[in-house]
Amino acid sequence: MSSVEQRLERVILDLAGARGPAKSICPSEAARAVGGEGWRELMDPARSAARRLAARGRVVVTSRGQELSPAEEWRGPIRIRTTESG
Repeated sequence: MSSVEQRLERVILDLAGARGPAKSICPSEAARAVGGEGWRELMDPARSAARRLAARGRVVVTSRGQELSPAEEWRGPIRIRTTESG
């Protein structure tokens, strides 16, 4: 895993953890924190980082309020929140 991917995972956990399990973040928040002006290039890597974290049970990824499986294809906007144990 690259250093950018590791940083994205860490930032997602930090941002989601700061909000708590009742609130969520957008992957763009992590991309902006890591990528600065070039954040748009990190949107796909941020979504991939969220998928990896969801597969490990560290976060929950939702779309329109419905929990998404990390094993399935995601379409459209997503939100990321920490788990209770997160």
